[in-house]
Amino acid sequence: MASVIDIAMQTAQGLARAHEAGITHRDIKPANLMITNRGEVKILDFGLAKLAGQTRLTKSGTTMGTVAYMSPEQARSEEVDHRTDIWALGVVLYEMITGQLPFKGEYEQAVVYSILCEAPKSVTELRPETPMELERIVNKALAKKADERHQNMDELLADLRSLKKEIEAGVSKEWRSKPKLPKKKRSYLYAGIGSLLVLLIVGGLYLFILPQQDKTIDSLAILPFANTNANPETEYLSDGITESLINILAQLPNLKVISRTSVFRYKEKEIDPKVVGRDLNVRAVLTGWVDQRGEGLSISAELVDAGDNSHIWGYQSNRKLADIPMVQEEISREISEKLQLRLTGAEKKRLTKRYTENTAAYQLYLKGRHFWNKGGSENLKRAIDYFEQALEHDPAYALAYAGLADCYVSGAYTKIPPRDVLPKAKAAAKKALEIDDTLAEAHTALAGVNMHYDWDWLESERELKRAIELNPNYATAYQWYAYHLAALGRFDEALAKIKRAQELDPLSSFINATAGFILYLAHRYDQAIDHHRKLAEMEPEPNLAIAHFRQGQSYEQQGLNEKAIAEFLKAADLFKESSDVIAKYKKAYAESGMRGYWQIYWQIKLDLAKEQSKQSYVSAYDIARFYAHLGEKEQAFAWLKKAYEERSYALVYLNVAPGFDSLHSDPRFAALLKKIGLRP
Repeated sequence: MASVIDIAMQTAQGLARAHEAGITHRDIKPANLMITNRGEVKILDFGLAKLAGQTRLTKSGTTMGTVAYMSPEQARSEEVDHRTDIWALGVVLYEMITGQLPFKGEYEQAVVYSILCEAPKSVTELRPETPMELERIVNKALAKKADERHQNMDELLADLRSLKKEIEAGVSKEWRSKPKLPKKKRSYLYAGIGSLLVLLIVGGLYLFILPQQDKTIDSLAILPFANTNANPETEYLSDGITESLINILAQLPNLKVISRTSVFRYKEKEIDPKVVGRDLNVRAVLTGWVDQRGEGLSISAELVDAGDNSHIWGYQSNRKLADIPMVQEEISREISEKLQLRLTGAEKKRLTKRYTENTAAYQLYLKGRHFWNKGGSENLKRAIDYFEQALEHDPAYALAYAGLADCYVSGAYTKIPPRDVLPKAKAAAKKALEIDDTLAEAHTALAGVNMHYDWDWLESERELKRAIELNPNYATAYQWYAYHLAALGRFDEALAKIKRAQELDPLSSFINATAGFILYLAHRYDQAIDHHRKLAEMEPEPNLAIAHFRQGQSYEQQGLNEKAIAEFLKAADLFKESSDVIAKYKKAYAESGMRGYWQIYWQIKLDLAKEQSKQSYVSAYDIARFYAHLGEKEQAFAWLKKAYEERSYALVYLNVAPGFDSLHSDPRFAALLKKIGLRP
């Protein structure tokens, strides 16, 4: 291995001199490195070299460097500098150590995708005797972002020289010769190895003889397709293709497909299919990339076995932008064939079903979904605008109506009065179902309106069951069903449904928070505390703040006030409340316990809510909850009456929300529950 470092150092020295002269080679690979009889390294073929500040010397359209050794910026056809040679030398060094390339694929586009999106196998995993410092040097040279690599050849050379000195001085433990075992112990060792080999052979035969169904791939994660031209204006396209493939394949009953929220956690990250498979509990992973150039579209995809990272299937296509639906059909159909899914005639039709033949309408729909997924009031407005434009191009586009319904339902959770959005959501969902009764999204949106606005519990449950029947992988339908069951006090059923939603969308902050919310509503405080403690270990802000707040609520219900206030103060800090406000919380608690804390807490929130209500909608239900917590019963009922009149979406949890426990004995409470269908 010492010769590997020597070759790398000589190559780095030669490139350093070229870089000093303002020349970037841009095609470093083994074929361009010659070793003389005296062991000297000569760098050949500067045909792709570029002088700093000069135009490229190759012909227009020529592939810039051999693909396997291209840096990410080179693969994206971006401007490159000397750090692209550092990357290529890192690839060569990796190859010299391990005997294989770090980024591979069966065709050029697959290799490019691997370079842009995947992490190579660990050097020490392939060659355990490799010093950890050498692995660190290689990993740094292969950083996807040029700013994270060695910034010049002198830096790389310094690292290599330092490692060489350690090896020569015998400091690097990994390179020391190991002492031989005594003869007797060696005989035991050889006997043990022999026994192990027998076990491995028998085990291997057993695995090969196993029935094939044990190796059947029945679960899949479709990771976000990479947008390789790095143009944010076309990001909707790569995201949209990913989501469309998820929605198409999710309709197949014998295949578990992970929902969008979880897979999009991996967007723009280096991924290892084995790690993804373990994290999401799936047997296969689909990766891909999209490159749009004008009306041209290049799409590549690779299906990988998450158990051993082996290649199952690859796809490559150069089409026109208008051909996106056809590409999605091809990918979906071929994946189902490769996974050997047994489909009925109706299920095969779903794979090739087109909801519109209008290309413009389809692209506008993808843009609408792109902004809807981002969330927030402004993004919802943009999404609505795109869905409406799509319907102008194709008035019979059911998916666009379903998108509108989702936007209006989401609006009820923001600062928009329910009366202004939920009737619109109902109209859009019904219109979608008039055109196409098989849309699980539209059935789910309609169920949300039935539950939160119409208080029609029977119809809500019927729509949710229909949505799950149509798309057994639709995590949102299970989540809404869990809300429905929890509001009715059917907690065991609710927890079973949210557990299924978590299986389908394990990294969704919203779904994981829903599970904790249901435990809290069920008064299962020990379980709620444990759940939120785990969430607090994994969730980013502001979800982390919510997890701490919910944990505090559960501690308080158990009378563990010291633990409760500690969690509430953590939440306040994470919510970016001012130091003055946090000081008030601490003082109020020190003087009057939890009641003092809540008095100042709710007073601050009430003042803020009343101030906000002058400019935007604030739920009367929230204000009623404030007063109920303060023990001001009359004010609480006055605001509950307003919540009923405005049809506040959260009113459905009134009978199970711990914050209203103090009102249960009042006849007015039972009368209100009857009005919203929660009492016979």
